Amino acid sequence: MFKLFKKKENKTETVSAKVPQHIAFICDGNRRWAEARGLPPLAGHQAGIANFENLVDWFIARGVTTITFFLFSTENWNRSQEEIDFLMNLFYTELNKNMKHALEKNLRYRVVGSRDRLPAKLAKKCDELEAASAEGTAGTVVFALNYGGQDEIIAAVNDAIAAGEPVDKATFETFLDTGELLPIDLMVRTSNEFRISNFLLWKLAYAELLFLPEHWPDLVRSEKLWQHTLDEYAKRNRRFGGGKKANYSGRKK
Repeated sequence: MFKLFKKKENKTETVSAKVPQHIAFICDGNRRWAEARGLPPLAGHQAGIANFENLVDWFIARGVTTITFFLFSTENWNRSQEEIDFLMNLFYTELNKNMKHALEKNLRYRVVGSRDRLPAKLAKKCDELEAASAEGTAGTVVFALNYGGQDEIIAAVNDAIAAGEPVDKATFETFLDTGELLPIDLMVRTSNEFRISNFLLWKLAYAELLFLPEHWPDLVRSEKLWQHTLDEYAKRNRRFGGGKKANYSGRKK
């Protein structure tokens, strides 16, 4: 769907080739952000979605074609019922807003993860958002909601076994919920946490990792931090296990 950048002699165009095609965020630190400001912990989740659409538009305008956000993991059900209920309602409200954003900006939205434990109205809204934005061509926005990387791989293995045919890497990807997404070029995690936490394990295979001290509500508001993520990525020399310098897409030059 999306064309890859080609290396050019022009300096400006060469810099653009260092933009990650797929950037993924682990949105950590919402509660800590709120507590540091004397606010109720749940207020941090609300702050974490503020300015979200501006962040998406900013990265898309700079050549990023896929942006993924880890919103709620399969392990997050261990939180208090009060927090879970708050988050489910927040996600429903946000997905309603995203419908308008998707249509106005010609974006495709995906929601990956199991719908099974989601409230029925939220699961339905996920389906509606995906259907309404399916033809978007300006970029892809992905929410990982009730998502676990190991669960995704196990489900894909069982589906491959049921299909009864040997698989290679390419065909195995067709069984993954995230199979049609681009490989992640850059994963960013906020709040000084240095883990990947069962997030998109297959797609992270050759991703560059960036860990930031700022909490997620700080990053979602800060164009300076957005630029910082791209600048850091541009410094990386991605070789993908080979001896030759490779470009951002993983193809050797």
